[in-house]
Amino acid sequence: MKPFKKITLMFIMSVLVVFAAACGSSSTNNNADEGKQSDKTENKASGSLTISGSSAMQPLVLAAAEKFMDENPDADIQVQAGGSGTGLSQVAEGTVQIGNSDVFAEEKEGIPAKELTDHQVAVVGMAAAVNPEVGIDDISLEDLKKVFTGKIKNWKELGGKDQKITLVNRPDSSGTRATFVKYALDGETPAEGITEDSSNTVKKLIAETPGAIGYLAFSYIKDDTVTPLSIDGVKPTAENVQKGKFPIWAYQHSYTKGEPEGLAKEFLDYLMSDDIQKSIVTEQGYIPVTDMEVKRDADGKQTDK
Repeated sequence: MKPFKKITLMFIMSVLVVFAAACGSSSTNNNADEGKQSDKTENKASGSLTISGSSAMQPLVLAAAEKFMDENPDADIQVQAGGSGTGLSQVAEGTVQIGNSDVFAEEKEGIPAKELTDHQVAVVGMAAAVNPEVGIDDISLEDLKKVFTGKIKNWKELGGKDQKITLVNRPDSSGTRATFVKYALDGETPAEGITEDSSNTVKKLIAETPGAIGYLAFSYIKDDTVTPLSIDGVKPTAENVQKGKFPIWAYQHSYTKGEPEGLAKEFLDYLMSDDIQKSIVTEQGYIPVTDMEVKRDADGKQTDK
């Protein structure tokens, strides 16, 4: 073989070896990339989840669910209201996977609390709120009881406008009502008034009805359409709740029937993560459980942490 032909042949063979190696490397890289992509896909949450219950909790859980679904496109989470009693009943019956409640399951008659697992995902402060025209922004706890039990009927008796008091209540199934009755009214039954299922509707009625008073979670009091009342000079703020100075607050419970599994567990872990607790929980007007300096049990006994 002539030298020129020999050199040419060797060059061609070298090129073929390099090309084959490059193809192999590319194939390996592609397979690795596909593997990473597959792992990434496999780590995404999927499936469907139905949550019902407390309307006071709805803004928080809905905001967290929307962010969770943005991060996990194959997950579908439906968040319904209806009141704490509804949430507890439905999760106990197995018709929803998570039941939200402003009260401990033990406080609701007819709920098999021992079958449910409590996940305290946040704390909510609640305040009596009035129409801005009534002329007061502070009330004693004793006078607040008298207003809601019908013993005080006109705002002028408390230094406000000469205006009839209109009560706006939540139904018996409401955890917001149960919390307000327990910690603001010392268990006394509110007098008859307007009764509404939704916190949004309660807020709208207070804002539009002369002389109206109702009660709302802090998360619904973000503008000046209603006036939250201080109690005995203590303002309804997250800081005062954390320190145990403001009396009307409750845990936000997400109950499951037994220990959570699958998407329910993934979502609850997400809700309790530091990222969500320090962002969505506080942004929505709730208080992270870890920020509390006091705690309460199902009997309402408050102690230092």
